[in-house]
Amino acid sequence: MRSRYAAFVKHNNDYLLATWHSDTRPSELNLEGSPEWTSLQVIEASETAHQGKVHFRALYRSGSGWGYLEEQSDFIKEDGRWYYLSGATSEGQLKPGRNDVCPCGSGRKYKVCCLRK
Repeated sequence: MRSRYAAFVKHNNDYLLATWHSDTRPSELNLEGSPEWTSLQVIEASETAHQGKVHFRALYRSGSGWGYLEEQSDFIKEDGRWYYLSGATSEGQLKPGRNDVCPCGSGRKYKVCCLRK
């Protein structure tokens, strides 16, 4: 999951398609216009011998504000390699408080980081 997140950040279409299961993989992937992803939080993950589930939340910059994508993802393991199968997503607007950790990933408080920009 983390490697796929990094591929979304870097707009690495080839890696995303290569790690997408052939049963559900789109014929092409266009990441043009994708948001500026800033952080990933894995909320829960589980796996059996050949199946995995990951519940995550990814934060992104949205114009002058912030948003999030939350997903319950399903993965399948074939020949020792994990492939993304499908996911149920929800999105929303993130409203960090002044004293919250900044969603940009700096580790600083929002009020002294991106709130000033």
